[in-house]
Amino acid sequence: MLNLTPPALVTAPATAFLCTLGLLTWMLRKGRRWMPMDHPGDRSLHGAPIPRSGGIALMAGVTAAVLLMGTQALPWLPYALLLAGTSFIDDMRGLSAGIRLAVHAGVACAFAMGTFAGHGAMTYMAAVLAIVWMTNLYNFMDGSDGLAGGMAVIGFGLYGFAAWIQGCPLFAAMCLAISASAGAFLVYNFHPARIFLGDSGSIPLGFAAAALGGMGWMQGMWPLTFPFLVFSPFIADASTTLVRRLLAGEKIWRPHKDHYYQRLVRMGWGHGKTAGAEYVLMTASGLSALVALTPGYSLLVPLAWICIYAVLMSRIDSAWRRFREKTVKGEEILRTFRPPARTEEIMHDPAAHKGKDRSAR
Repeated sequence: MLNLTPPALVTAPATAFLCTLGLLTWMLRKGRRWMPMDHPGDRSLHGAPIPRSGGIALMAGVTAAVLLMGTQALPWLPYALLLAGTSFIDDMRGLSAGIRLAVHAGVACAFAMGTFAGHGAMTYMAAVLAIVWMTNLYNFMDGSDGLAGGMAVIGFGLYGFAAWIQGCPLFAAMCLAISASAGAFLVYNFHPARIFLGDSGSIPLGFAAAALGGMGWMQGMWPLTFPFLVFSPFIADASTTLVRRLLAGEKIWRPHKDHYYQRLVRMGWGHGKTAGAEYVLMTASGLSALVALTPGYSLLVPLAWICIYAVLMSRIDSAWRRFREKTVKGEEILRTFRPPARTEEIMHDPAAHKGKDRSAR
């Protein structure tokens, strides 16, 4: 592996940060006319249209930094750029779920073929499924100001630190570049957000989380549990929500607002407080993942986090049920005291009064 000098560990993230920030600034000032807009809908938590092309600037910054590091840093990047390009078309024109899934699966199969194929069919299939799921769940979790960007800053930052302490500076620089680009994106995405990632950002970030996590495991930098722990706030929320909706018989491909982070926002926490709480959770799980690199803790720490997530989700579920009960009762009270529609029409329509007066005569 290429032995990068310590300054390169700074110049690569700095390049990524400055490129992303500069392009985002230009896009918001001069490029709004060509950016697709995210309009409020069944899945959204915002009330006004927001541009959703921030992922283009983020991936541009990452690409500039990776090219600066040389060809040895490139193997995963073409796959991420293919996903970013396809997802940008989806943001602009819309693609069917079948086409999107086919592209995600094709990219996962191709990447896994070059990375995991020599380790047996079971390992290869598990890697493909993990990459496809991580690619999509990151997109599912990109629904609140600052959330997906914050996870990228913390998650890839921890990847970079772990790679550095394991003596892999090139890999560390790649991960830190992604973290730095996400940090630049947060300048405009933290609440109140002025731009969203869009699928062109969330999809390649999810792919990179799985791909680089798997590459680090294959190169002996960390155990397989490490990437799962680092990104466990997203994995736990998205996976549990999917299972819950499947058990409820819901159509899982339809937009919804039932993720745990979405429930927190809807219960009154708002975007800022929810993002802050998630950052604490991300940092705690990530630091514990570093602890789990120590022999003897690799299984204990993941088991502890399974218990922690079970408790947190149970408490949010209970709070959500109380919130829904109050909401339903409030709606019933309003309906009770709301005058009938015809009475309102008579009260506010002068012509109706005149007609009534004439009929009375």
